Amino acid sequence: MQSSKYYVYILSNKMNSVLYTGMTDNICRRVLEHKLKLRIGFTSHYNVDKLVYYEILESADKAIKREAKIKAGSRKKKIELINNFNKNWHDLYLEISSNKEIASSR
Repeated sequence: MQSSKYYVYILSNKMNSVLYTGMTDNICRRVLEHKLKLRIGFTSHYNVDKLVYYEILESADKAIKREAKIKAGSRKKKIELINNFNKNWHDLYLEISSNKEIASSR
């Protein structure tokens, strides 16, 4: 059965100096993959594994469009988005992994 929830997220590194925007249908699994560096690439190279922002959308199409809009925005706009959602830039992974609705989305 296909998930009816899709997520657009922003990750940062420990120093909050690098931002990465992604999209997934299983945010818990995907963030864990970033944390465990299971995929070689940008996030593993720059140690980007701290979830600082996410949105829940109801379709893959909407999530893809939202991801593209965020990626096209300036760094300043991404920082504003994060600050409005997560003022202290805490790692939200524990929060989402303990949220039964999000953790059971797949």
